[in-house]
Amino acid sequence: MTEDIDFLALERELPSLAGLKRFAEGLQNVAWFSHMGEALDDETRAKALSYLDHLGFPDANIAQLVDWEDAGLAAETLDWATQAWEAEELARADLTLRALDYMSDEALQVGMTMIAEQAGDVIKEAMQEAASLWDIVHEDLQNLAVGSAVQAAHHAGLALIIAANEPDFDMSAHMFGSKYALYESGRWPVSVTGTSFNLF
Repeated sequence: MTEDIDFLALERELPSLAGLKRFAEGLQNVAWFSHMGEALDDETRAKALSYLDHLGFPDANIAQLVDWEDAGLAAETLDWATQAWEAEELARADLTLRALDYMSDEALQVGMTMIAEQAGDVIKEAMQEAASLWDIVHEDLQNLAVGSAVQAAHHAGLALIIAANEPDFDMSAHMFGSKYALYESGRWPVSVTGTSFNLF
């Protein structure tokens, strides 16, 4: 009986783990930080507005950052107790609890670790390339950008679990899907401060 229970549990979790593994492997194909500072095209603007809408800030304005000096100033305004941060934390907690309906805590940790390890290596390398092109030496700012991107990959992984198990869940219509899409577009969503969304 024990063997049957273990097998059934593993069988239930394998699809979600396999999906997270594919996602982690695909992180190397993302254009991390490759279009920072460029003029916003309609597609990127639509992704930004979608993120703001699902975050609960539909009236916020997109403040395009054009260089690392702008990004540094915007990063200085980061406050981990803002309404935007709290909205993302509530969403993360909600998706984590829902993911545990489909995976054990151990399996979820395995999947998230796969993403974190792959994301860390790939994103750090992409940042090194971007920093060399921009001639940036501010390591703290680089680390902040990398950490934000790794976190976005983690959040997207949680959303993928729900999307794989709940047919009505549209990842593109969730704040984490929209935010991750901005990273896929080579951008860095730095912060939401007041009524401004600082996007590099």
